[in-house]
Amino acid sequence: MADTKIVVDCSTGEVSEIELTAEEVVQREADAKAYAEAKAAEEADKAAKAAEKADLLAKLGITEDEAKLLLG
Repeated sequence: MADTKIVVDCSTGEVSEIELTAEEVVQREADAKAYAEAKAAEEADKAAKAAEKADLLAKLGITEDEAKLLLG
Protein backbone atom coordinates (compact mmCIF):
# COMPACT_ATOMS: atom_id res chain seq x y z
CA MET A 1 0.00 0.00 0.00
CA ALA A 2 1.40 3.37 -1.02
CA ASP A 3 1.65 6.31 1.33
CA THR A 4 -1.05 8.83 0.53
CA LYS A 5 -2.49 12.11 1.67
CA ILE A 6 -6.03 13.43 1.42
CA VAL A 7 -6.56 16.77 -0.26
CA VAL A 8 -9.92 18.55 0.00
CA ASP A 9 -10.87 21.34 -2.40
CA CYS A 10 -13.07 23.46 -0.16
CA SER A 11 -14.59 25.40 -3.04
CA THR A 12 -15.93 22.27 -4.77
CA GLY A 13 -15.97 19.76 -1.90
CA GLU A 14 -13.91 17.38 -4.04
CA VAL A 15 -11.79 14.94 -2.02
CA SER A 16 -8.69 13.44 -3.61
CA GLU A 17 -6.28 10.82 -2.31
CA ILE A 18 -2.81 11.58 -3.63
CA GLU A 19 0.36 9.52 -3.32
CA LEU A 20 3.12 11.19 -1.29
CA THR A 21 6.26 12.25 -3.10
CA ALA A 22 9.62 10.86 -2.02
CA GLU A 23 10.41 14.24 -0.43
CA GLU A 24 7.17 14.16 1.58
CA VAL A 25 7.92 10.64 2.81
CA VAL A 26 11.43 11.71 3.89
CA GLN A 27 10.00 14.78 5.64
CA ARG A 28 7.35 12.70 7.41
CA GLU A 29 10.01 10.29 8.66
CA ALA A 30 12.22 13.17 9.84
CA ASP A 31 9.26 14.74 11.64
CA ALA A 32 8.42 11.43 13.32
CA LYS A 33 12.03 10.99 14.44
CA ALA A 34 12.20 14.56 15.79
CA TYR A 35 8.93 14.03 17.67
CA ALA A 36 10.17 10.79 19.20
CA GLU A 37 13.42 12.45 20.29
CA ALA A 38 11.56 15.41 21.81
CA LYS A 39 9.16 13.07 23.62
CA ALA A 40 12.07 11.01 25.00
CA ALA A 41 13.81 14.19 26.20
CA GLU A 42 10.61 15.37 27.85
CA GLU A 43 10.17 12.04 29.63
CA ALA A 44 13.81 12.07 30.78
CA ASP A 45 13.34 15.61 32.12
CA LYS A 46 10.20 14.57 34.02
CA ALA A 47 12.02 11.59 35.51
CA ALA A 48 14.98 13.75 36.57
CA LYS A 49 12.69 16.30 38.23
CA ALA A 50 10.80 13.55 40.04
CA ALA A 51 14.08 12.09 41.30
CA GLU A 52 15.27 15.52 42.49
CA LYS A 53 11.97 16.06 44.28
CA ALA A 54 12.15 12.65 45.95
CA ASP A 55 15.76 13.30 47.02
CA LEU A 56 14.83 16.66 48.53
CA LEU A 57 11.86 15.21 50.40
CA ALA A 58 14.08 12.43 51.74
CA LYS A 59 16.72 14.94 52.88
CA LEU A 60 14.02 16.94 54.65
CA GLY A 61 12.51 13.80 56.10
CA ILE A 62 8.98 14.73 55.05
CA THR A 63 6.34 13.32 52.74
CA GLU A 64 4.96 15.03 49.67
CA ASP A 65 1.69 15.73 51.52
CA GLU A 66 3.62 17.36 54.36
CA ALA A 67 5.53 19.52 51.87
CA LYS A 68 2.23 20.62 50.33
CA LEU A 69 0.99 21.63 53.77
CA LEU A 70 4.12 23.66 54.41
CA LEU A 71 3.90 25.44 51.07
CA GLY A 72 0.23 26.23 51.52
